[in-house]
Amino acid sequence: MNGIAAQSASGQYGKTRVCEAIIGWADLMLGARVREVLEAEIAAGGGRFRGVRYGTSWDASIVGKHVSRPIPQHRLLDPKFREGFAELGKLGLTFDSWHFHPQLPDLVDLARAFPETTIIVDHVGGVLGVGPYAGKSAEIMPVWRKSIGELASCPNVVIKLGGLGMISFGFGFHERDMPPGSQELADTWRPYVEPCIEAFGPARCMFESNFPPDKQSCGYTELWNAFKRITSGASADDKRALYSGTAARVYRMIAP
Repeated sequence: MNGIAAQSASGQYGKTRVCEAIIGWADLMLGARVREVLEAEIAAGGGRFRGVRYGTSWDASIVGKHVSRPIPQHRLLDPKFREGFAELGKLGLTFDSWHFHPQLPDLVDLARAFPETTIIVDHVGGVLGVGPYAGKSAEIMPVWRKSIGELASCPNVVIKLGGLGMISFGFGFHERDMPPGSQELADTWRPYVEPCIEAFGPARCMFESNFPPDKQSCGYTELWNAFKRITSGASADDKRALYSGTAARVYRMIAP
């Protein structure tokens, strides 16, 4: 990746800066010993390594049996995990967190315990709408919004707006013969996107495509057009933050 990034940065292949910022993975359950791993990643990244993404998705229901990497409940509260997590802040690295919405209180606790470490909440907090959560939006959304508000009260937390094309949200688009258009996507996703922007503010929100996973539900063009429809009334400054500015600042990239 670093080699591709270097080629792109040369300017000989156009203006696009591929892999300008690289997010990797490290086993934070190594505790303080993970520092050696992180330092090796920083060296391999040639100045482009920015942080780690660590999935902690867990659920007692059938939903939890379909995650790619089995994780024990309350991993974010584990003392050994936190020992490793502490090394991120010391090295100026960020933490991308992927989990399901019932786990958001654990992330709030983590954010408050490490106020100097930047945490990025992936996929609007991972709202579940399948398995035992199907058809229970009226019960789930108030709980999710409360957790989003608590996370937003932590200045070190920002949130990614996307991932809504994943099957776990329960919209069922993947079962159709024809995928939805951008207007239907915007109408469906708006109740998830707007509360995040309202709670965090545009300066702490960033849109994401989450492709290829979101390809299960829609096309790439329709996805971005849906986001554009949702933010059609936003100011130019707010759009700049949502679509590029926040990501550039958080991941230390050159602002477009």
